[in-house]
Amino acid sequence: MKQIAILGSTGSIGTQTLDVVRQHPEDFSVYAISAHRKIDLLIQQALEFNPAVVCIADETLYQPLRDALSDLPIKVMAGEKAIAEMVTMPAIDVVVAAMVGYAGLRPTIEAIKAKKTIALANKETLVVAGEIICRLAERYKVNILPVDSEHSAIFQSLVGEEIASVEKLLLTASGGPFRNFTYEQMQHVTAAQALQHPNWDMGAKITIDSASMMNKGFEVIEARWLFNIPVENIQVLVHPQSVVHSAVQFIDGSVKAQLGTPDMRIPIQYALTYPKRWQSDVPRLDFFATRNLTFEEPDMQRFPNLRLAYEAMDRGGNMPCILNAANEVVNAAFREGKCGFLQMSDIIARTMEKTDFIVSPTYEDYVQTDYLARKIATTILNKK
Repeated sequence: MKQIAILGSTGSIGTQTLDVVRQHPEDFSVYAISAHRKIDLLIQQALEFNPAVVCIADETLYQPLRDALSDLPIKVMAGEKAIAEMVTMPAIDVVVAAMVGYAGLRPTIEAIKAKKTIALANKETLVVAGEIICRLAERYKVNILPVDSEHSAIFQSLVGEEIASVEKLLLTASGGPFRNFTYEQMQHVTAAQALQHPNWDMGAKITIDSASMMNKGFEVIEARWLFNIPVENIQVLVHPQSVVHSAVQFIDGSVKAQLGTPDMRIPIQYALTYPKRWQSDVPRLDFFATRNLTFEEPDMQRFPNLRLAYEAMDRGGNMPCILNAANEVVNAAFREGKCGFLQMSDIIARTMEKTDFIVSPTYEDYVQTDYLARKIATTILNKK
């Protein structure tokens, strides 16, 4: 039985990971769970799965969490440092890194150092510090198994193949709710509109990133590190039906793709059971109902975040960290009605220009870069 720690258990990936555990109670045991602030759902999960450890990032919620679980033999912890400590516990086999944003970096690093298998859903970890993460994974001989549907599709398409035979990675994108909007229409879109993703059920931050195509830009950077493929060999295809989750083009002209219904439990389960496949109850793809599969080139004029991501990865160093920090600031501002949809890209670009560039950053450099870039982005935002 695999002992699992779920970082971000109350989020979209975390709750669906628990669905997979419910399907296979004899194979998986939830050893530890954490959340940022959703204490009520965290308590419900603790009562159902009875983990050894429960951690809440917001330290002000420690006492009510402890009181709610006082009758159970559960260790209650609080704070970001506690989450990083939790993942190193000897009993844990797999860490599902499903925290959102930069906050997932430190616990993922600590889990790698503790030689835990990483089921990675937190794309910002590789966006911010991909070189360090890959170097640590190689040093500690740790497997990083992708949970994102696109990267899982590529991973599955590469099984049995040599990386030297890969010509191109083909990352698919739904295009989001504004795929057919004109530039003028996009000047007036709201967060409520952006949160209506056409195909996937995701958390608010990621859904906004999907609407702006920053999520796809992050996935390009993540794919570069996961599969050791130059960024210029990673192509984005807008595929509105979300049936082809991504593909690999090989040097002989062959293309292998992974298809399925848009259900995140498929890649989550594959990451937890790799290299085996297990039975699941997710809906099957109906080929007779899937009559049209279309593919379009992304429009980087209307969606400049994708271009900014390519530029950040091309420049390297701490530039992707700057990109991520600025994006987290404007994403939150847009959701709060403090920033327009198109303004997000402008602020990110200006932050990338104004933040000091470091060619070969250390972990400490990334921490400082994140702090400074957020400060600069916030200053630019407040002047709007």
